[in-house]
Amino acid sequence: MFPATFEYYAPTSLEEALNLLRQNPEAKVLAGGHSLIPAMKLRLATPPALVDLRRIPGLSGIRLEGDQLVIGAMTTYYDVQTSELVRQHVPVLAEATDVVGDLQVRNWGTVGGSLAHSDPAGDYPAIILALGAEVRARGPQGERTIPIDQFFVGMFTTALQPGEILTEVRIPVMGPGTGAAYVKFPHPASRYAVVGVCAVVGREDNICRQARIAVTGATLYATRATAAEQALQGQTLNADTIRAAAERAPEGLTITGDRVFASEEYRTHLVRVLTRRALMAAVEKIR
Repeated sequence: MFPATFEYYAPTSLEEALNLLRQNPEAKVLAGGHSLIPAMKLRLATPPALVDLRRIPGLSGIRLEGDQLVIGAMTTYYDVQTSELVRQHVPVLAEATDVVGDLQVRNWGTVGGSLAHSDPAGDYPAIILALGAEVRARGPQGERTIPIDQFFVGMFTTALQPGEILTEVRIPVMGPGTGAAYVKFPHPASRYAVVGVCAVVGREDNICRQARIAVTGATLYATRATAAEQALQGQTLNADTIRAAAERAPEGLTITGDRVFASEEYRTHLVRVLTRRALMAAVEKIR
């Protein structure tokens, strides 16, 4: 199928892109395009204009700033997957990227595009949420920083305001005593997460001092499993306490079901199982 007619813009600066969005309020930002272009071909999305960010310098790249790993919004999955900085300071992000989509997706898809799209079955929203990152955006009112806990607000909906462009993601580096893992049950064709869980665990004297657990695929948008986090806090980290915490993972979550991928009951079961596996793997990775 063919998309409806649209105007195409390829700005060469961020200011030019922001001006184009001001002049075309209904325009869509084009990053990797793996979600937007198929939706346009199916006429599920009919934007009158696209603003392509690929020619804008400074929106891609990975660097270390103090205790934060900074990833440009247009950085591809492949760049993350092969980055020594990522593998040294936030290894779970590189490891998880191995199971994102396929080779074509990883070569073209972008970090910012994934987060801004907020797909309920996307991998990166849950991973970045569990890592306690923050995102920066530029818009008509200037630049602002958004804590990741406030970023995902609904299905395909984020805290980005009209005319804003996500520019970078800032992730706290993982220090000693911290481990993280991402585990998912993928759909065999699309590789999207039927359910995915990312767990980040901080340990001191074998006591859990910090736990962040984020779920994707089971809810309308990436969401933290706070009941499981609280159940693990202050506990000795062993198979029993992890199993008990994982059993509480679905509490407080609005878990979805459908006739195509998985029922609500099955997804609830997967949330428990994958939370336990992610926590066990995260503890094993503590360094």
